[in-house]
Amino acid sequence: QVQLVESGGGLVQPGGSLRLSCPAPAIIFGISVMGWYRQAPGKQRELVATFVSGGTTNYSDSVKGRFTITRDDGNYTIYLQMNSLKPEDTAVYFCKATSMNSGYEWWGQGTQVTVSS
Repeated sequence: QVQLVESGGGLVQPGGSLRLSCPAPAIIFGISVMGWYRQAPGKQRELVATFVSGGTTNYSDSVKGRFTITRDDGNYTIYLQMNSLKPEDTAVYFCKATSMNSGYEWWGQGTQVTVSS
């Protein structure tokens, strides 16, 4: 079972920054739309940022202007640069790849981001 592996989470003070990484197997990276999701305690998993077809990006309103999703095609990796972090950004952050052919989804195990003073 192929699984994605996120990294880069941690504890940061409000206003701080973190960068999450999610490398993927080349074959998955090449056929998938990839994005970041998060799940806070007691809440449903929600979209944070994702690439959409055509290479454009889509962001949750709550992170627009603070988070940036990027990709390195040579290293089959996507990143999430998170700036001006707020306590409400505290959550487990997940990477997801969705096959453009079948709709099949691959998920990572998640990385914890905690924003607290």
